[in-house]
Amino acid sequence: MEILENLEPLLRTFWFVAIPSSVIFIIQTILTFVGGDASDGLEADFDGDLSGTETPFQLFSLRNLINFLLGFSWTGISFYETISNSLLLIFISLVVGILFVYLFFIIINQVQKLAEDNSFKITDTLHKTADVYLTIPENKSGKGKIMISVKGAFHELDAMTENEKIPSGKVVKVIRIEDRILIVETL
Repeated sequence: MEILENLEPLLRTFWFVAIPSSVIFIIQTILTFVGGDASDGLEADFDGDLSGTETPFQLFSLRNLINFLLGFSWTGISFYETISNSLLLIFISLVVGILFVYLFFIIINQVQKLAEDNSFKITDTLHKTADVYLTIPENKSGKGKIMISVKGAFHELDAMTENEKIPSGKVVKVIRIEDRILIVETL
């Protein structure tokens, strides 16, 4: 590290932070792509009761520390010649480091939205409206069919009514479910 010894103390400090954090970041990235990193920074590196929080990941993790140090150190190195005021340079570097952590938070939040469970559950039809597709006979004397939208997908399901016959094209509301058959009433 002879090259770093000739640098000014602040720039040398930025380099001493940038090199190990960059190496660790590269290792983390490689492990993430080959499947060696199962936590994705979602777990805390310490034992604490954070169960009351709504955040999708813990703020204090190795990954977030590395993200902060990357933003901090590389900003300091990049703007060292441009910004002559050391305090301003450190402040801007701190802000960029915090922005790196915040950007990682946004990315993780968006990725977790992709893991949403959109599988169909018949209980999701309860209290929803639907269109009668095939006429529903009166007083549960037979089954008809309805077209109902659940989580953006249309489903054709069996339906019965406890009242008078409901012709095709009418709008109905699901009031309960009995043996995977929807009990509906007209609106």
